[in-house]
Amino acid sequence: MDPPAAPAPPDATVQHAAKGAELTGPQTRPADTEPGGYAAARLRLLHQGALTGPPRRAALARLTDQWLGALLGEARGVALVAVGGYGRGELSPRSDLDVLLLHDGSADISKIAAIADRVWYPVWDMGLALDHSVRTPAEARRTAAGDLKVHLGLLDARHLAGDEQLTAALRTTAYADWRAQAPTRLPELRELGEDRSRHQGELRFLLEPDLKEARGGLRDATALRAVAASWLADAPRAGLERARTHLLDVRDALHLTTGRATDRLALQEQDQVAEALGLADADALLHGVYEAARTVSYAADITWREVGRVLRARSVRPRLRRVLGGRGGRGGFAEVERLSLADGVVEQDGEAGLARTARPEKDPVLALRAAAAAAQAGLPLSPHAVRRLAASAGPMPQPWPAEAREQLVTLLGAGPPTVPVWEALEAEGIISSLLPEWQHVRCRPQRNAVHRWTVDRHLVETAVRAAALTRRVGRPDLLLVAALLHDIGKGLPGDHSVVGEGLARDIARRTGFDAADTDTLATLVRHHLLLIDTATRRDLADPATVRTVTDAVPDTATLELLHALTEADALATGPAAWSAWRASLVADLVRRAAAALAGDGAPAPHAPAPPGQEALRLAAEAVRTGAPAVTLESRPEGTGPAGDGDTAPVGVELRIAVPDQPGVLPAAAGVLALHRLTVRAADLHAVDGALLLNWRVAAEYGSPPGAARLRNDLVRALDGSLDVPARLAEREAAYSRRRRGVVHAPPSVTVAAAASHGATVLEVRAQDEPGLLHRIGRALDEAGVWVRSARVSTLGASAVDAFYVTGPDGAALTPRAASAIARATEEALGG
Repeated sequence: MDPPAAPAPPDATVQHAAKGAELTGPQTRPADTEPGGYAAARLRLLHQGALTGPPRRAALARLTDQWLGALLGEARGVALVAVGGYGRGELSPRSDLDVLLLHDGSADISKIAAIADRVWYPVWDMGLALDHSVRTPAEARRTAAGDLKVHLGLLDARHLAGDEQLTAALRTTAYADWRAQAPTRLPELRELGEDRSRHQGELRFLLEPDLKEARGGLRDATALRAVAASWLADAPRAGLERARTHLLDVRDALHLTTGRATDRLALQEQDQVAEALGLADADALLHGVYEAARTVSYAADITWREVGRVLRARSVRPRLRRVLGGRGGRGGFAEVERLSLADGVVEQDGEAGLARTARPEKDPVLALRAAAAAAQAGLPLSPHAVRRLAASAGPMPQPWPAEAREQLVTLLGAGPPTVPVWEALEAEGIISSLLPEWQHVRCRPQRNAVHRWTVDRHLVETAVRAAALTRRVGRPDLLLVAALLHDIGKGLPGDHSVVGEGLARDIARRTGFDAADTDTLATLVRHHLLLIDTATRRDLADPATVRTVTDAVPDTATLELLHALTEADALATGPAAWSAWRASLVADLVRRAAAALAGDGAPAPHAPAPPGQEALRLAAEAVRTGAPAVTLESRPEGTGPAGDGDTAPVGVELRIAVPDQPGVLPAAAGVLALHRLTVRAADLHAVDGALLLNWRVAAEYGSPPGAARLRNDLVRALDGSLDVPARLAEREAAYSRRRRGVVHAPPSVTVAAAASHGATVLEVRAQDEPGLLHRIGRALDEAGVWVRSARVSTLGASAVDAFYVTGPDGAALTPRAASAIARATEEALGG
């Protein structure tokens, strides 16, 4: 592929070539060089003309070109060169004039000074800001080598008047040096941008943004042009020029409104700027600015990631050449390793992309599966993959299949890595396609100094905060979805909590939640401000205060979710919204309300459903034969019909019966993990001398193994000929390497008091990962307890399991022993 060409000047019509001749002596200023003539023409153009936007900026540049060219007059060995924004032909009403007087060094320095004075003084007399310099080509090159900003300005050098060959040679040298020095210059340019971001913030979240210096502003757009000029990488083109143009239009209106050279869009000026641009109000103005900044920021993220990849490859290739001696993949180099992350999703070169066999048009869940896998692995989504998904993914069935809902929850539960993955989906319109209600909160400003983010980003940040609180609740999936939707009603007429309740119901039904879960989500959205408002404004000792909560919240499980949502919402709002004092007030209110709802009792974990007749028959067979019995039934996961030879993702109803003995749970769970079967749900029962495990699993990739193969491996795991722990350790090491740097909430193991009369109930809440259930089973076996029954649930990326255990004597554990085993199990999972 040919490298991208260097960026051309935005509008060739701004070029002005003045015919140069040798300076023969002191010159009188022609009439058309008088400041008054230029000033009058400038005022007519800016305030009386019909031109706006890019045509006006180009016309202003042409007018200025003609004036400065006339000021220079006839000269030999001298060129007047526009650089920076003026060089690009983009003159805003109050922009600086960035001009370089270039000379070949042959004339006496006093003559060059006289020429400079002839040009500079009229500009100063006009009151225009002038950024000027006088250099030879060699001096300009040396200055650029030591000053990155000077070099960037030369990349936009444009001839105004005088000796055109001087300007052409300068441009050629500037570009040649830029490309030769790109491996060192581009990291320096990136660091400049990151430093600006640290000091100026992100344009798309600021109520008073700096249109030029903030992240996603005009400086970043210019930096992307410089990256393209290096021929190392290029920015995504879709929407980028439109975004840059919009930011320039807003700056033009700001200059004309204020009469000052400012890039800060202050609150008191936003209504006037909006009116000048023909927009409805200041919110519409900020919305457009935020949309443009989002486009620039996303393009910058992708571009700098590509620059890093190219520079890493350049540093690695010489070593590969020495090691391989010219052998390997195409071009004599080994191909980049592709590691599977999920069905149809692979990791390659530090990004999550689509497998060669992936077919988005046949797999509507693929976009969410790829996003969830990327976020869980802490990887960015490949831009090519996102574009392909946006262009070819089929419509999501209504209601959503179970896998789609689970993948959405998994994406939301990944913590901070969720944010860049979500934004990649948003940039290509995938989020709005999946959740049409999202469109009206997208880039919506919040005119409240407490809020750090726009509405859409606040919702995602709340989900990120909620991901850290999932160990506190029994339904982490409902917490995460409520976090995403709690402000979905903002921007629509009426109370956003009331409006949001209705929207949340619609979304919950469409995404496949049952009636009870839909009611819970609607309640959480409707009352997401209830706890914080009540706790900080009412007397907690007054029974009426507690009734305010208990009248709105139906049970302790919902109260538990609302408490976590309240904290996540406040933390995502900003540092002023949450404090130790507020946290203590809310916790006190929750404690009082929970006591009123449950009589001081905690909600008991759901017990496993009793086994059916087929399961009892299988258990009897295992006892009769003294060997494991295995049956499985495959079925589609509800992604819709698969045609043309394609298969939908497969789910499996798997039953395993084993004569009662130690180690059954870790052995069975370990065999499933080795065969890359993900446990979605499971029940375990001790039945008449056998342990009966009823699983709902799904194959990570491809098709599930057959029952005979699973049974044979289970027999080997139980007799010790298959070293399950060692095999899983290898898997876990590879899994950990792929996810290095990704931090999840720590596991939690608690004793559910009074949840069962005949057994002790241990509740385990942890991040789901390969071999998790095997590790839990091993920890319980090593503790010397017997698992009499269990209920295992995987909700997105969180496992919420309840184990009913007894001692060897068949009795419930003492409170002290139960607490010790809970601590030991938690430590085993934490390791």
